[in-house]
Amino acid sequence: MAGKRTGASTGTQAGLSRERVLRSAVAIADERGLAALTMRSLAESLGVEAMSLYHHVANKEAVLDGLVEVVMAEIEEAVAGLDAPEPEDDWRTAMRRRVLAARDVLLRHPWAPSVFETRTGTSLAVARYFDGVLALMRRGGFSYDLGHRALHALGSRALGFSQELFTPDGAGSPAASEAAVAAMAEQVPHLAAMIADASHDGAVLGWCDYQAEFEFGLDLILDGLERLRAAS
Repeated sequence: MAGKRTGASTGTQAGLSRERVLRSAVAIADERGLAALTMRSLAESLGVEAMSLYHHVANKEAVLDGLVEVVMAEIEEAVAGLDAPEPEDDWRTAMRRRVLAARDVLLRHPWAPSVFETRTGTSLAVARYFDGVLALMRRGGFSYDLGHRALHALGSRALGFSQELFTPDGAGSPAASEAAVAAMAEQVPHLAAMIADASHDGAVLGWCDYQAEFEFGLDLILDGLERLRAAS
């Protein structure tokens, strides 16, 4: 009975660790969506009292920071297993495969982009990933100046998703989105016409982020960077 009343004892008996807590958090987000991830639901999934979690994660924000670490570890593992050319031989193909490998990880965790976008601090895991991106470009013949510009051009795309320019109200519902766009068509006729013409049925990591569009944008950036690299 004493063990059940003490969060530390409960956590010890359950064999809790920070890794186990974060893995359970990932499972909840994968299965039920990010909104379902609370300290209470996380504790329930582990079969412990909520107080037991605070010995491993300080609060919900710490859990979200941890989710970034878990996803980045999966991305690094995917990148390490790539069959890609050496950057000295073909940096563009090596980079393209790296980015698409990261995207494959995010497709398994479609909630991840929203977590990345809400982190206010600099994650060491993310910084290490971008350091690897820059190292690839350096090996491919980029100066630090051009590499700096390239990182800005790639932005979130280097991690496998496109940060949305904007999201119409009701984007989760195609009918609601169409109604929202129609309501502002007179004020923004070109955007309204573009949205009406475009199909967003294949969006997977954002309102307008589907695979064909993602690869189209990625290839435009890589082609442009190659021209600049070759001319430098």
